Amino acid sequence: MLKNLNFILIAFVIGVCGVSYADEIIEETDVELADQISSDAMMNYNVSGSLFEKITSLEQEKVVAQLEKERAQLDLDLERLNAEKIKLQMELDTLSGRAEQQQQELEAAKAQLEIQTEKLKRQMDSLDSQENTKTERAPEKRQEENISKKYKLINVVGVDNQLQATISEVSSGQNKRISVGKELDGYIVKSISLNEGIIFEKDGETESLNIGK
Repeated sequence: MLKNLNFILIAFVIGVCGVSYADEIIEETDVELADQISSDAMMNYNVSGSLFEKITSLEQEKVVAQLEKERAQLDLDLERLNAEKIKLQMELDTLSGRAEQQQQELEAAKAQLEIQTEKLKRQMDSLDSQENTKTERAPEKRQEENISKKYKLINVVGVDNQLQATISEVSSGQNKRISVGKELDGYIVKSISLNEGIIFEKDGETESLNIGK
């Protein structure tokens, strides 16, 4: 429509003003027409579906893909760290359980040693007691063995089973009268006779004391 109007205008100018003036009008008209066409083209340019839009879309897709890749890697790293954390916790629990078990075993071993120590101590006390008993009995045995040296028979008087003997303690000179069944320094008088003198007995052992000894 605009081009038709321009042509009519040019024809009118040629008819009225001449060819030279018409050429100037045509040049000005062409410039205005070009400017008008360029302006219309810019206003009517549709970005959608253009090469620029495609390039921009590709760049955006690349950026999104890179971000998704980095996010996926971060997720993998996070999962790996969580797995290592769980593994370390399990190892700590295992070590803690072993330490507790070893502590219990040590306490049990200590208790067992204390029991054995107490048992050995009782055995040692028992041995010491036996040794003390033997030590205490040793002088008595020596004294019993030396009863004939500690006492001397003075005389025997009486008839048959009514015999009595008079003995004298060497150290003090004190006289004692004894008869069958009496006890002297732990010994029992088993018999008295004129021939054998006095027979003493203790724990199945016998010792005699005669006149003149």
